[in-house]
Amino acid sequence: MAVSRATERRLMERALALAERGRGRTHPNPIVGAVVARGERVVGEGWHAALGRDHAEVMALDRAGRRARGATLYVTLEPCAHTGRTPPCVDAILRAGIRRCVVAVRDPHPRVDGRGLRALRRGGVAVALGLCADEARRLLGGYWLAHARGRPRTTWKVAATLDGRIADGRGRSRWITGAVARRAGHVLRARAHAVLIGANTARRDDPHLTARGVGAARQPLRVVCDTRLRLPRTLALFGRALARGTVVACGRDASPRAGRALEHRGVRVWRLPVAGGGVSPRALARRLVAEGCHEVLLEGGARLGASWLRAGLVDRVALHLAPRVLGAGPAWCGPLGRGTLAAAPTGRVAALGRLGEDAGLIVEMGG
Repeated sequence: MAVSRATERRLMERALALAERGRGRTHPNPIVGAVVARGERVVGEGWHAALGRDHAEVMALDRAGRRARGATLYVTLEPCAHTGRTPPCVDAILRAGIRRCVVAVRDPHPRVDGRGLRALRRGGVAVALGLCADEARRLLGGYWLAHARGRPRTTWKVAATLDGRIADGRGRSRWITGAVARRAGHVLRARAHAVLIGANTARRDDPHLTARGVGAARQPLRVVCDTRLRLPRTLALFGRALARGTVVACGRDASPRAGRALEHRGVRVWRLPVAGGGVSPRALARRLVAEGCHEVLLEGGARLGASWLRAGLVDRVALHLAPRVLGAGPAWCGPLGRGTLAAAPTGRVAALGRLGEDAGLIVEMGG
């Protein structure tokens, strides 16, 4: 039964919404949603609920049962054709008798990357690729960027006053925003695979960089950029409770003695190239992907954030604005070397709302 393009888009949008249910529980697998439909009628739905559990396609087919034969499967990502923690989804699709498979985007992972689409076509399934592709790539976020471009998706989280200050004239920043905004920050940490700060933030705030009070399934990797390894070893991140989940990224010429002292505590030390006087953002981004970190939350100050923005590595800005004006203190973004409106990095407002007494703004850069 032929269905309209509008109906097909509605069914794929439903699959995209289902995929979100697995957010934060499937890494290193992507989040995926699937819908089985006979014409306009949905007969089965599924999503990848957690690592090691059934993939979205298998759940949707199981729920559809015999009604899947001759039906259409809408899935947000190319079905896998290899055996990993679970059997290949392509085999389940062929056994179920699916007539047509509508796929939002090809899976950029080298183990898939078109193999699933080819296997379906060889099995006699009609395949349509590209419906809601932009939305699916945004949904996949860091997974897509890690496998397609070799870098993570980076969100720069900023808490600032109405006039853009991240601390007062004495360097004090606790607390610019209220409890609701701070909790939203912990949610961002819980969804990240790594949290990144610079040496100035580490020295000034002595943070723990843990996700607290939000039911985090696991804690993100804590990464500090300290180019010359000059941070005091009295910081909480280097203490017994946090050291083994902490990394210090430094230049290759940083003190070997200081590096050994940190490693003795359980801190990992990554020696990386230097660019512009600090650890190269591109080199660190590649290393984070190699460690399996697809989603990175940047909580550093103006200098670190600006360096990642200049390198084209900031994908989103999560700006939490307090309704107060300081008139003094550091601004949240440092110099970018682009002094005109025409050259300024731009984006699009993806979300805007209240966070208690504060405002929350999500901007997707590059728009």
